[in-house]
Amino acid sequence: METGLVGKSVIVTGAGSGIGRAAALIFAAEKARVVISDLNAERVHSVVTEIQSSGGQAMAAVGDISDPAVVKDLVAKVISAYGGVDVLVNNAGIMDSMGANDEVTLEEWDRVLRINLTAPFLLSREVIPLMLAKGKGAIVNTTSEAGLRGSAAGAAYTASKHGLIGLTKSSAVMYRKRGIRVNAVAPGGTKTNIQVNQVAEWQGPATVGAYMGNLGKFAEAQEVGNVIVFLASDLASDINGAIHPVDDGWSAI
Repeated sequence: METGLVGKSVIVTGAGSGIGRAAALIFAAEKARVVISDLNAERVHSVVTEIQSSGGQAMAAVGDISDPAVVKDLVAKVISAYGGVDVLVNNAGIMDSMGANDEVTLEEWDRVLRINLTAPFLLSREVIPLMLAKGKGAIVNTTSEAGLRGSAAGAAYTASKHGLIGLTKSSAVMYRKRGIRVNAVAPGGTKTNIQVNQVAEWQGPATVGAYMGNLGKFAEAQEVGNVIVFLASDLASDINGAIHPVDDGWSAI
């Protein structure tokens, strides 16, 4: 079956490693033109080289996508290179320190919400007019098992991922009659290099840790990437506003 991704312009954030890299490689294998967005320049250029050496098309976009000016510049460069944006994958994210509300600093709260929720909002706001002009587009957001429950992360990360689910559903409703589909994946434990800097004596890590027995197996990044690419493709043409757990059944328990 055809995915409809050949020649499509795809932005993947957090594509320097982990789930984002896996999704970018799959998009490239489907002959999409992929924009590798990440804060880490070395990783960005490594993935671009990996795709190009396999005969695929990719371009680098290095910068902090929680900065509105960086987002505008990124999208302008994609328009110049590829003529528009057909697919946006808001995958970039950071973990928190697993702290409970009274243990979270305002600095950590602002940083986690800015990267995990504000950045997807900014990028979506920038590319949606381009998709509306074409009458078609797909956005896939990477939320988390922590967006489905209160026992999988700290206060800041949990709030950010619940917020991203809300943004996903709101956007799906707002644009469903104008050709744009917006969905999300909710990974459980996944083998990536995301960092968790928890404080052992805090209440948060001890409380959350008690619920981790139901976690199940850790997914390979490609397993999540496969679902992202499916949701962005024409194979998912009637899927909109859905949150897809990729968690070995954790959310079913």
